[in-house]
Amino acid sequence: MPKSRIRKKADYTPPPSKQAQAIRLENRGWVAPVMLALFLIGLAWIVVFYVTDGSLPIHALRNWNIVVGFGFIAGGFGVSTQWK
Repeated sequence: MPKSRIRKKADYTPPPSKQAQAIRLENRGWVAPVMLALFLIGLAWIVVFYVTDGSLPIHALRNWNIVVGFGFIAGGFGVSTQWK
């Protein structure tokens, strides 16, 4: 039985779009350091609160210091959505 011919087609390359070029030009080098800084600040805030039995970082906030620490951590997760 004869073997059928293999036809080669040119690979499809989509035309470059302006939006794709704009994304490549953006510099997102700030995202990782800010994200890690927010994570570490939030963690440090909560650890200091527990180690000092609630007298630090801000005594007037009492147990709301935990919310502030988790707020920093949530901010870190918010910034992480910008990382590409």
